[in-house]
Amino acid sequence: MIKLQDKQKRLQIWQERLQYNVGQYAQELSAMDKRAALYSGSRKIEAQAGKQTEEKTQPASMVRNIVSELVEAQVDSSIPFPKVTARQAEDEALAKTIEDYLRNEIDRLPFEKLNDLDERITPVQGGNFFLVEWDAKRHTHTTSGELSVRLLHPKQVIPQHGVSEIEDMDFIIVRIAMTKQHVKEKYGIDVSDEGEDNPESRGGESIAKDVVTVNVGYFRNPKGGIGRYTWVNDVELEYLEDYQARTLDHCKNCGNVVHGDVCAECGSPKKESRQEDIFYLAGDIQRSDGSMIPAYQDIQATEEIINPFTGMVPIPTEQNKFPYYKPDCYPIVLRRNVSAWGKVLGESDTDKIQDQQNAIKKCDTRVQEKLDKGGSVLTKHLDSRMDFTDEQLKVVEVQNPAEVSCLRVYNLQVDTSGDLAIAEQNYQSARNILGITDSFQGRQDRTATSGTAKQIAVAQSAGRLESKRIMKNAMYADLYQVMFKFLLAYSDEPRTVRHNKLDGSTEYSVFNKYDFLVQDDAGAWYWKDDFLFSVDTSSALASNREAMWQETRQNLQNGAFGNPQEPQALLLFWSMMAKLHYPMAEEIKAQIEEMQQNMMQSMQQQMTAQTAQQTTIPQGIAGMPQGMEGMGV
Repeated sequence: MIKLQDKQKRLQIWQERLQYNVGQYAQELSAMDKRAALYSGSRKIEAQAGKQTEEKTQPASMVRNIVSELVEAQVDSSIPFPKVTARQAEDEALAKTIEDYLRNEIDRLPFEKLNDLDERITPVQGGNFFLVEWDAKRHTHTTSGELSVRLLHPKQVIPQHGVSEIEDMDFIIVRIAMTKQHVKEKYGIDVSDEGEDNPESRGGESIAKDVVTVNVGYFRNPKGGIGRYTWVNDVELEYLEDYQARTLDHCKNCGNVVHGDVCAECGSPKKESRQEDIFYLAGDIQRSDGSMIPAYQDIQATEEIINPFTGMVPIPTEQNKFPYYKPDCYPIVLRRNVSAWGKVLGESDTDKIQDQQNAIKKCDTRVQEKLDKGGSVLTKHLDSRMDFTDEQLKVVEVQNPAEVSCLRVYNLQVDTSGDLAIAEQNYQSARNILGITDSFQGRQDRTATSGTAKQIAVAQSAGRLESKRIMKNAMYADLYQVMFKFLLAYSDEPRTVRHNKLDGSTEYSVFNKYDFLVQDDAGAWYWKDDFLFSVDTSSALASNREAMWQETRQNLQNGAFGNPQEPQALLLFWSMMAKLHYPMAEEIKAQIEEMQQNMMQSMQQQMTAQTAQQTTIPQGIAGMPQGMEGMGV
């Protein structure tokens, strides 16, 4: 039984951690609000820096949002596919299975939506976080539990002050807005009386009544594992010293494992959760390659107990002990925009061009004011009467011809060329800072007069942005590794893996976690997880179907599939197009296969007819008298 004093002390420690690190992180959190406002097109004009008195500025009358424009120009909708490399030759098949299963998980999880949002948050804020969890409540008829990947805004993650790498932190805190009803269903604790004073987790006063901020602290325990502590305000919801370890319900009366509401041995409903480090198999398990993992092993006797008459004394079989696999890594994966020394997040594109955005708002506001105040001035004699209407023909009544000379129009011309030039200069400066050119934005680039020059211009621009792509690929590689570790730890049942073959057909295999359970020379069992994770750099081209269609056609014309006039080359071509989901490719492929089958049948029939004709004996020879067959007739 945990003492109340221990719970209060633990809660106080975590509250102080949150308060201190939020205070140290306050400047960064404030900058996040400013960046988001600039991306959304804020009309606020910042005062000139360095002035002793605060300058009062009016909001901009119009905003040319270059922050949003340049961020959107860098959006990459492609999702890098996993690439798993085995350290040993015998593990190549396992690496291929991991790749295929992770690709299936990419299709199942909403990675398209997560990537679309991440592509905008990362350049604006300088970084973003992904959270990997195992949802034990989601199951099918044959499997229990599924992976869950969600996106965390950088304002939701409070890192340990002074540490820039997540794996080096003693703890990291995640703040999640959650309804009070959801908290009760998930943790079994009623927080309906708790208030919510955090405006970041609510959309209004009416929503705040039903929403609270759940603080989840992940920490390194003394054994090197990962613990989790969860609380709301002054209420502790959960404390797990090693939350990634397996826990089973045991009967308090007899100690047996309880799988239902009551113990199957003694019928007691009282149970408690205990952490398990090892497990036993009830029977032998077959791996995907056909080999077996024995539940029991025969232990031979030592020399001291050898019987001189019967030889080796048999020892009863002993049940094998298998260790539970634990990921022992933080479930939070960070993506940086551009690396910055000593910072958790990377450098923000918004911070780099905020001065240019502010100057453009000033210039555009001045231009609008000049245009509004400019116009035409009409002078007339004081006694002259004139109807100010919208009619083209206007009548002016004058008493004498001298009044006509007073009737004049003066145009007040305003000069906005200087303001427009300064605004354009700041726009070009912002693009140069981020390395974005006209070719990269898809605009007309007069400097590129040929197709080759256009490709070179795009390649040069892409080269300046290559660092951001590398950071994205590095994040996805780390994310796939964490996902694999969670699958290896908690996916107890074999899982079906779908894979597309070269000919366009579908192949199904099985991801079995026990394929990764091996035994060393000393007889100890361990889990093999030493695989190298990276991403397939060609996945961007592979995800662009139109580009792949064009590449496949080019390969056919160049003879990569053989003679383009031969049916076998056409069959291979349309098989590839069917794999790339080209419209009507499956039907064309089926027709070519049918034509080949008909051709083969026709050829077989012709060969059969020719063979039968050659083996038929002529009627004249069959009717010759006996003894004349050998004559040269």
